Amino acid sequence: MGKRIRVQRLGRGSPSFRRPDHRRKVAKVAYPPLSDELLRGQVTDLFHDVGRSYPVAEITLEDGRVFYVPAAEGIMLNDWIEIGPGASLAVGNIVPLGELEEGSPVFNIEGTPGDGGKYVRSAGAYAVIKTKSGGKVYVELPSGKVRIFDEKCRATVGNVAGGGRHDKPFVKAGKKYHAMRAMNKMWPKVRGVAMNVVDHPHGGKEHHPPGPTTVARNTPPGRKVGHIAARRTGRRKR
Repeated sequence: MGKRIRVQRLGRGSPSFRRPDHRRKVAKVAYPPLSDELLRGQVTDLFHDVGRSYPVAEITLEDGRVFYVPAAEGIMLNDWIEIGPGASLAVGNIVPLGELEEGSPVFNIEGTPGDGGKYVRSAGAYAVIKTKSGGKVYVELPSGKVRIFDEKCRATVGNVAGGGRHDKPFVKAGKKYHAMRAMNKMWPKVRGVAMNVVDHPHGGKEHHPPGPTTVARNTPPGRKVGHIAARRTGRRKR
């Protein structure tokens, strides 16, 4: 009869597939709401949070408000940072992209002004300001892709702390398992083509899918694997 495939178990929402948010110290790591004023805040704490690759910095503003952001490389306790228009370009300051110079390294970039930061948040990562034109800023992401942002989107100057995290090997499979578990990622992942035909739609057939790997958007959960509603597959022809 076989077992329920992974996508079915994910949809069921059992404790095995839920993110352990209850272990986190803070629920949200993001910038404060947009403001036209220049704000100043002090780094009052630096700590590790479960499931995040970067250290988290606790920032207390002069008016008493507290927010949490990915820590910048080189920032220390009791340092003061500036947030908003007119902020200096020192490491750790949160500045609108339109005020940054070309070639500046930045991280935790907002996708739309005021969303709190969405892009470039992994330990050691940074993006580079390429050019500015007509209210838009062209930023080269760590992947090499150049993305266009609104000049009012905020970003932190510098690069994310914790860059040497990948230098130390896991050594044991158990350590890798628990690291993935903290980020709600099931590991190891077995390929569908490596399973038996009763366990997965791609199973059997000598490690090759028995049919097309594309499925429709409204396919039932037991068959919804592979390329879901794919516009195209295979290598792109130039």
